[in-house]
Amino acid sequence: MSTLLKIQFTLPESETAECQVYLSGRVAHGWEEKPLEDDTIFYTIHLEDHPLGSEIVAEIQKRWPEAGCISEEIEAENWGLAWKEYFEPIVCGDMFEILPPWLMDTKTEGLRHIVIEPKMAFGTGGHPTTALCLELISKLYREGKLDPKMNFFDLGTGSAILAIALAKLGVKGTGVDIDPQSIVCALENLQNNGVESDVTLAVGSADCIDQNLKYDLVVANILSGPLIELSSAVIARLKENSILILSGILNEQAEGVAKAYITKGLPAPEIFIDGEWAALLWENISATDS
Repeated sequence: MSTLLKIQFTLPESETAECQVYLSGRVAHGWEEKPLEDDTIFYTIHLEDHPLGSEIVAEIQKRWPEAGCISEEIEAENWGLAWKEYFEPIVCGDMFEILPPWLMDTKTEGLRHIVIEPKMAFGTGGHPTTALCLELISKLYREGKLDPKMNFFDLGTGSAILAIALAKLGVKGTGVDIDPQSIVCALENLQNNGVESDVTLAVGSADCIDQNLKYDLVVANILSGPLIELSSAVIARLKENSILILSGILNEQAEGVAKAYITKGLPAPEIFIDGEWAALLWENISATDS
């Protein structure tokens, strides 16, 4: 039976933002955070890639020597059972609910359900930046700014949660990710949600598909560094009167990300906050901006 590397460590709550930024860049599929009574956070990571896991352990031990970072091998089957023990449905805003197949009997009526089978290759939607994006998508839909005639581009699609949400609102589009394993699992998620015919997937970044393709809505829930670096490529994907949602951004990074896009012709965005994290929203971007 295959084994996984289980990594665990503890940090003060004051280190949460820095740790989340670090893990977001190293552990694309997500991790578990458990608050403890002494105002610390207990982190658990499961990895199929043992060499990467060893690197992460060494990095954490060097970066946070007080964290008590340890690792051990466990059977993959036990990891799957652990997911079932602690996974709970996640409600985002007043429109979407993310849940695994075994909890479909407990789904909340009146919401659109995004079914995710937790695996090592992707996250499950519990991060605040995912919730922020889903809330903004819900807001746009309620305001009549999304309709089936539109198309979307999901940069860094990961588990395809955002792509699935948009497809369930009737909007078709494309999702890309630099991690080939994420694309494999994203396709499975699309199939499990019955929207595989509405979303095209590709391995790569913002420039990995036909350069002439432009979109009514572009959403990118990655990190501030890549968002700044890819600003020109992201803007190049925007149609006239389009919408842009960016997240994966710490509050203190929001102005810097916004500036990168403003200097390339976009107006100032609206900034939305959830705890330590921010999302940027542009609406009605004109052709001269893009």
